[in-house]
Amino acid sequence: MDKTPPMVVNLDEVPPTERLLGERWGARYRPMTPSMRARGGTLGVNWICLPPGRACVPFHAHQREDEVFWILSGAGILRYGDEVQRIRAGDCIACPAGTGVAHQIANDSDADLVYLAIGGYDRDEVCIYPESGKVLIRSLQQVGRIMASEYMDGEPEVPGAFTIGAPRFAGDET
Repeated sequence: MDKTPPMVVNLDEVPPTERLLGERWGARYRPMTPSMRARGGTLGVNWICLPPGRACVPFHAHQREDEVFWILSGAGILRYGDEVQRIRAGDCIACPAGTGVAHQIANDSDADLVYLAIGGYDRDEVCIYPESGKVLIRSLQQVGRIMASEYMDGEPEVPGAFTIGAPRFAGDET
């Protein structure tokens, strides 16, 4: 029996997942392209319902993944870099990757803000969170903070290649 998710799904058939944290973070969402990665694709679409007074995710900038947001109903605000602007039903928002410009959608209204979040899934994605100083490195499955250091800082005096079963140079003592 084929366990690959179906090519066609209806919004009514996808159970919502609710991820709320505290009073200001989180949303309800439904993944609308469950078969995409299973069939070798990378594009994804999520239906997002953002309750009043919340932001779905932190202010962030993608290095490799473009994102598009299509506002279906309601109104809210888009923070894009240093600018904040009103968004409403019918707006399409393009956030290209690799620009270093972070973005965030928030609902400052009294009604739900419903939109489609459309983007790629790059296994080597790096995402920057400028307000918290965090970095996501998807290939490592880690979110953390990077500390600046000199290139050779912390490296051993003798390179590991010479100490881990490598053949010795002529004249080295055994």
